Amino acid sequence: MQYSKTGLVSLVILRMAIGWHFFYEGMVKILNPAWTSKAYLLDSGGIFKSLFEWMATNSKVLLFTDFLNEWGLALIGFSLLTGWFTKFSSISGMLLLLFYYLSHPAFPGIEYLFPSDGSYFIINKTLVELFALFVIYSFPTSHIVGIERLVVKRKTQSQ
Repeated sequence: MQYSKTGLVSLVILRMAIGWHFFYEGMVKILNPAWTSKAYLLDSGGIFKSLFEWMATNSKVLLFTDFLNEWGLALIGFSLLTGWFTKFSSISGMLLLLFYYLSHPAFPGIEYLFPSDGSYFIINKTLVELFALFVIYSFPTSHIVGIERLVVKRKTQSQ
């Protein structure tokens, strides 16, 4: 697939911005030994509220959830920043964001303990970022700007 220069720059900037957001969020959680998703999960709403509350109240599940959340965010972010395994990371990021959205959907009538930084109706920042990852998945750039370019280049040279 060929991109215009502006299109390529836009897609790479989008990939790197989301990558930074994921990486930073993951590292903040990893570097804070007191961090846990328990309060966030207990504050969930919507039709999956009981599932997220169960995750928060089951200590082994919570440990696993925290680990996946911390390292998932950091590794997905690192992958997007460096342009390595970006298709897999885009799918993984969309799945993680879907869980975030399902735990705190932007539906009328659901109130959360933690204030939101905006007013939302069905579509919120989480869903917008999920859709942006779908764009990154659909229009990959890492084979042009990223570590994947170096891997493809080496494979081509060795053949």
